[in-house]
Amino acid sequence: MGKSGLNTLLLNREDSASTQYKLKTIVSVLRKQLDMDVAFISEFLDGKRIFRFVDSENEESPVKVGGSDSLEETYCKRIADGDLGCIIHDATLNEITRKLDITRRLSIGSYMGIPLVLSNGQIYGSFCCFQSIADPSLSKRDLGFLRAIAEIASELIEEKLAHETSWLEVTKKIGVILESGDIDIHYQPIYDFHANKVSGFESLSRFVSDPYRTPDIWFSEAAEVGLCEQLEMLAIKNAVSGMNELRDDLCITLNVSPEYVLNGALEATLNNTESKRIILEITEHSPISDYPSFRQALKPLRDQGVRLAIDDAGAGYSSFQHILELEADIIKLDISLTKDIHLDSKKFLLAKALCAYAKAINCIVIAEGIEAIEDLNALRKLGVDKAQGYLIGRPMPLAEAVSYIQIKAFDLD
Repeated sequence: MGKSGLNTLLLNREDSASTQYKLKTIVSVLRKQLDMDVAFISEFLDGKRIFRFVDSENEESPVKVGGSDSLEETYCKRIADGDLGCIIHDATLNEITRKLDITRRLSIGSYMGIPLVLSNGQIYGSFCCFQSIADPSLSKRDLGFLRAIAEIASELIEEKLAHETSWLEVTKKIGVILESGDIDIHYQPIYDFHANKVSGFESLSRFVSDPYRTPDIWFSEAAEVGLCEQLEMLAIKNAVSGMNELRDDLCITLNVSPEYVLNGALEATLNNTESKRIILEITEHSPISDYPSFRQALKPLRDQGVRLAIDDAGAGYSSFQHILELEADIIKLDISLTKDIHLDSKKFLLAKALCAYAKAINCIVIAEGIEAIEDLNALRKLGVDKAQGYLIGRPMPLAEAVSYIQIKAFDLD
């Protein structure tokens, strides 16, 4: 199997997304192709050779992932230094290898290995294989195959190292925020047509960074390093803390991931909170695989007065499924449905159907993304209860939100 054939194997496997998996695969391919007892990729680190990926015909092999030995005592070091050839047909006859203790300890009869060199010229480690018997048939063609497969391994290792570096950087960055509690919350006003005033705010996380990065990137990266729950709960704590400075007849909405409802994190975070002022938003982009379990997990909060909103209604199938399954109090029409609704009869008819359904099940309807007075008036004719968007007010720091509620009724004429 040549290099292009192996690349095809790796790319065509549906479960090959992981670099880790790919490296394990090519080590196994090498061992089987060359009919060796053991094949491995090692890393040279702090004077040791550490086995990172191993494939062995015998489970009792002394070569194990994570195992290590002194680099100075290995074939790998000597091959990398040019003191030993890449092919050793008989380790007991070779002038260098027959004197090494590792020859006896690993029962090496024949051996092939080459250094793994990264694009910057640094030697990462080695890609090697061996068997317990001498093998005079090992050829330059076998070595050529090892070189080709090692080139792929080097590329994958660089990818792996880059990912690990990124992972550490993100972990450190998120850790600083978690330690400092430094998530700023902005509040976007929600206007009530019936009361003709602001009735609440949607709370939105803001992160200080240079260059600026949107909140969805922060939460996505936090998820990649296993810190999304902590970050999301911190954002919710900060939002609820800000709510206490707002007039007590105003509510706030909190965006929450269903998994943190299911595992109890949200309930713990909202403990001792004025629940009747809180609305939880579940979005089109938040899949729920088990609706009965979700409803059961949410029940203690609902019993305390927490309300539930389905966000992004009209944006896709999941939002409709949420509406049918979750017995929500509020349906929020997505900007993709409300923008230019006064010009689009199809949007108007879908919104009309959603509003009629919402009224039938006693749901409040909030229209999002309102930027034009024409859209706002069209939605009012449909019986929408509330609206938010740049026309009403942009997301703003808490101090501005407190002041904003003192503004006179919004002029809809």
